[in-house]
Amino acid sequence: MSELKIVLVTGGAGYVGCVLVPKLLDKGYKVKILDLYMYGEDVLDAYKDNPNLEQIKGDMRDQELLEKSLAGCDAVIHLACISNDPTFELNPNLSKSINFDAFEPLVKISKEYGVKRFIYASTCSVYGISDAPEVTEDHPLVPITDYNKYKGLCEPVLLKYQSPEFTTVIIRPATVCGYSPRQRFDLSVNILTNHAYNNHLIKVFGGAQTRPNIHIEDITDLYVMLLDLPDEQIAGKTFNAGFQNRSIADIAEIVRSVVSEKLPEGEEIALETTPSDDPRSYHISSAKINRELNFIPKHTIEDAVEDLMKAFEEGKYEDSMNNTQYFNIKTMQDINLQ
Repeated sequence: MSELKIVLVTGGAGYVGCVLVPKLLDKGYKVKILDLYMYGEDVLDAYKDNPNLEQIKGDMRDQELLEKSLAGCDAVIHLACISNDPTFELNPNLSKSINFDAFEPLVKISKEYGVKRFIYASTCSVYGISDAPEVTEDHPLVPITDYNKYKGLCEPVLLKYQSPEFTTVIIRPATVCGYSPRQRFDLSVNILTNHAYNNHLIKVFGGAQTRPNIHIEDITDLYVMLLDLPDEQIAGKTFNAGFQNRSIADIAEIVRSVVSEKLPEGEEIALETTPSDDPRSYHISSAKINRELNFIPKHTIEDAVEDLMKAFEEGKYEDSMNNTQYFNIKTMQDINLQ
């Protein structure tokens, strides 16, 4: 285990956080979560009595709370944000205040309070649209939405604070897929699996757009690994983190194939394709992270679909097509956060 002992995970009760936090606890880290718990306060109930877990319900825009939360921490994994384009656009001023305005104070206070390592979860969508065969970390950022823009604008802010005592690293994850105790059904693989399993119908909007994907188990393994690597391997660096680049149409066919195997003989999953006004398309290269950090994902889109189907079969979801807790934008509409 690394010399870093106490980790603050912002957004630790979110989709990725709920898979990451148990892994950190299993590795022996003491973990603090700072989260608004908008998607349920029980998502980490299985660990609530763990003496190494402290759950702090609060807003990262509250700098006094940040100071209390960061006291004693060695590392920060920053996951918290208003996630995805439609949710951001629901209240652009609110979203900017959380995703961008609150970022530099978080970084600054982290450094002042002796945090040694800061891991920032950016996004591959900062690339916007590109027909390059392999989009590397050096590719121009051409965001086409404010969500993408502000995620990207945080990156140089973080790098400004890089120093020998404060190691910073930026990860640009592909679209995450798979099962989490705080499930999301507004991400491409998860959406298609939900519809295929429950409606026996997959609706594809567009289909030609290429999207990179990464399994939730792999991206959380990466965040754990980043706590243990030597400073010189990651300091001030940016890494794409993806696995399979697939068109939306290809993903739909993968989902249909995997789910169909579980259906009674004779039942089929229909596939409808309609035009889309979402032009985002890019094929990312993860060669740098493979080469420099020896990070090679192990889980496929097929694995993600199978994990979700297992959760359906075990009755882990309550009305997955309509329950607002599985959809970021619907939850934000419900709670009217200011």
